[in-house]
Amino acid sequence: MLYGRDAELGTIKELLAAAEEGRSGVLVLRGEPGIGKTALLDRVVADTDLRVIRGTGVEYEAELPYAGLSLLLRPALGGLDRLPDPQRQALEAAFGLAVGERSEPMFVGLAVLSLLSEYAGDGPLLCVVDDAQWLDRASADALVFAARRLYAEGVALILAARDDRDAFPVPGLPELHLSPLPPEQAGALLDAHTEDLNPAARHRVLAEARGNPLALLELPVSLAGERAGDTLRPGALPLTSRLQIAFHGRVTRLDERTGMLLLLAACDDSGDLGVLLRAGAAFGAGAADLAGAEEASLIVVDDDRLRFRHPLIRAAVQQRAPIDRRLAAHRALAAAFDAPDHADRRAWHLAAAATGVDEAAATALESTGERARERSGHLAAALAYERAARLTEDVEARTRRLTLAAEAAAEAGESDRARTFAERALTGAADDAVRARLLHVHALADFWQGAFPSAHELLRRGAALAAGSDPERAARMLLQSVHTAWYLGEGQLRESIDELAALTLPPTAPVTPVAAFVTAAFPADEHTTERPVLGDLVRVAHDFGGDEQGALLLACGVGLTLGQDVDAHDLATVLAADSRRHGGIGRLPTILFFRAETEIFESRHTDALATATEALRIAQDTGQRQWISQFESVLAYLAGVAGDEEAAHRHADAALTGGVGSAMAAGAPWSAWALGLLDLGLGRPDAALNRLEQLTREPMRHHICATRSVPDLVEAAVRAGDPDRAREPLDRFERWAHRAGRPWADALVLRCRALLAGDDAAEQSWLAALARHEGERRPLERARTALLYGEWLRRMRRKTEARDRLRTALAEFDRLDARSWADRARTELGAIGGSAAPRGPQPAGVLALLTPQELQITRLAAQGLSNRDIAAQLFLSPRTVGHHLYKAYPKLGIVSRTELTAIPELTTTTG
Repeated sequence: MLYGRDAELGTIKELLAAAEEGRSGVLVLRGEPGIGKTALLDRVVADTDLRVIRGTGVEYEAELPYAGLSLLLRPALGGLDRLPDPQRQALEAAFGLAVGERSEPMFVGLAVLSLLSEYAGDGPLLCVVDDAQWLDRASADALVFAARRLYAEGVALILAARDDRDAFPVPGLPELHLSPLPPEQAGALLDAHTEDLNPAARHRVLAEARGNPLALLELPVSLAGERAGDTLRPGALPLTSRLQIAFHGRVTRLDERTGMLLLLAACDDSGDLGVLLRAGAAFGAGAADLAGAEEASLIVVDDDRLRFRHPLIRAAVQQRAPIDRRLAAHRALAAAFDAPDHADRRAWHLAAAATGVDEAAATALESTGERARERSGHLAAALAYERAARLTEDVEARTRRLTLAAEAAAEAGESDRARTFAERALTGAADDAVRARLLHVHALADFWQGAFPSAHELLRRGAALAAGSDPERAARMLLQSVHTAWYLGEGQLRESIDELAALTLPPTAPVTPVAAFVTAAFPADEHTTERPVLGDLVRVAHDFGGDEQGALLLACGVGLTLGQDVDAHDLATVLAADSRRHGGIGRLPTILFFRAETEIFESRHTDALATATEALRIAQDTGQRQWISQFESVLAYLAGVAGDEEAAHRHADAALTGGVGSAMAAGAPWSAWALGLLDLGLGRPDAALNRLEQLTREPMRHHICATRSVPDLVEAAVRAGDPDRAREPLDRFERWAHRAGRPWADALVLRCRALLAGDDAAEQSWLAALARHEGERRPLERARTALLYGEWLRRMRRKTEARDRLRTALAEFDRLDARSWADRARTELGAIGGSAAPRGPQPAGVLALLTPQELQITRLAAQGLSNRDIAAQLFLSPRTVGHHLYKAYPKLGIVSRTELTAIPELTTTTG
């Protein structure tokens, strides 16, 4: 009987009922040791008719990548062949089932999602993981990634973990905390499992147990073994320690050979009975010696596996063993793990048995690190390399191993570990090339945590060290420093550009054309008209290897600073497709940010919303704080265009929480533009001007959005009656537009001149601006120019002409769902007695009916992609894709997939 858990069982039953209806769900059970998490899971599994797979995290398994996940998914591996090839290959490589290319860990998470969906089949699936806090990092990351993307697969996932959220962080997933049992239920549990417990002893157990079910069961046994007169004040020790003391006593009463077998089991996490008995033979222990531990309910032996009844028993066994016995146990286990596929476990036991420098163990661990890295187990690799370094006497070899540890930790996203390992390695690094690698790792760790100033300086220092021996590495570091400088100011940006230009790079190196493009984009003479062409890089992008993908990304952003929006969108599309194909999930937010910018600049707001929504979710799933900030700010802009004040401020507030130290939040520039544009559209020009002026100062002035916002600042200054505040920004914008050489940029310059000109001189600029807008894919800017010209015509008392311009603008604003601007146009029409369309947005076609995810999915389906192909591209399960399609069909007025191609908006991009 399960005592006091009716409410928790009710919550879980709701989760299972949803799964039976095809809706997936996740629940994280939290609670202290012994609180009853396992008992609750046992009850759920015993009572359900759902198909079940179950796994358990095992302490000390962090050094074995995907160990926990492979055990959990073993029953489902028969469905591997039904996964898309890249996912299947990633999972096979992760589990050591095949040799394949190293893939991003999050791609393994996508494969887990697909495999769970396949295994669920047509019925619901219950997936249970106990002691999740002890899952190896690679398993935990993959499982949590899959958990965040469960939707319509009919999968109920329950993860049980201890209260320590640092050990198993799952921000955003629903949690249920198991509280101690109430006194009445605690007493009932105690009475049901004990006999002849006198009132004094019963009171003592209830007081010490404090509602913890394990304590209620174990403390009576402990009390029976205490000497008469022994006292322990309730609360004198933490409950976990009190329970371990209770288990200590029970272990101590076992004979020596049984105790040794338990110590071997406690030192090894595999539970492999054959290995334990081979190791035990060295101490004269055999299978018969396990009987006493089974009778004492300390262990459970199932087939060829041994497990402790509770993790605290394992801890008690280890804690009570003297150091010489533990070392002997690890040596015996290393000898017992003699098969080739046990090399990693053998290496770790050799390391655990070492008491000082041990090159044999260090070499074995380095090999373990290499194998872990090939399986994308980067944290496991880092731990193996670092432990190998500790066992190494030679300074050069120790430094090399620590360098590998730092780089692997960086690949795992473990910024603090990466920084620590790099700093330790730097103390012994004599070679400039090695020091450059370590500074690169340190810089990236700082960059990921938002410490842009230190990251920038470390990158420049590292590049200076590498410039002579490895100029290609130096170029990549300086290109990264250009990125960090973006958040610091024009002075830092100029430093990095000048140092990049000074490098002598091999003509055939892939990074060379990127470096040339970037340096040409930021000439020392700001009056130059030279225009490097991003399209040249787009045409050769497929020739670039993985090391240069980051450089190409920077080039994409630099292309936007030159106004080469179409080429930037094309390059972002190529890079996004490559990342989706090869599992480069972590890089996608960067790519999608540039694509979202181009979609905004071209007034394709529906597309930008879909792009930003997907990218924000990926950034959240992968813990990329800078891109979370950036995409919140992009969503703030889109809300600002729509005149949605609440949403704009909510997203801007979220964007501005990411600053560290003296560095601004990554999303600060777009947030300033978003709120300034919101104020301008709502008729608050003074507030708009104050916000937009932030973008004319350091450290924002050189940002892409700062440049593009100048026409808004000019309009705000004129409407606020203070046009002089727009003169200098407009001068800069005119020089930029002249160099960009794009008709739409010329149109914006002419609009600004018209606003600032006297009435007699303005009309020529208005008409020239509208002429430049023709043929350009920027309907919002064209409509705003028409609105401003219509307002000017009304002031000139040319009502008929004004009415035509204002109606044209209003129709475009309504189509784009730019509500505040549409209201402004209606107000102007009302002032001249012109009729207008009914109040309220009339967004373009069917696109307004779909959610951002439905839009993405229906567009891909209209291109002929299968559900499986769409799922692979969008990092979803095929079932979720199918669910969204069937939700979209009624909105689109169709009943089948074949009708999608007849909807023009799904086969073309639009605002």
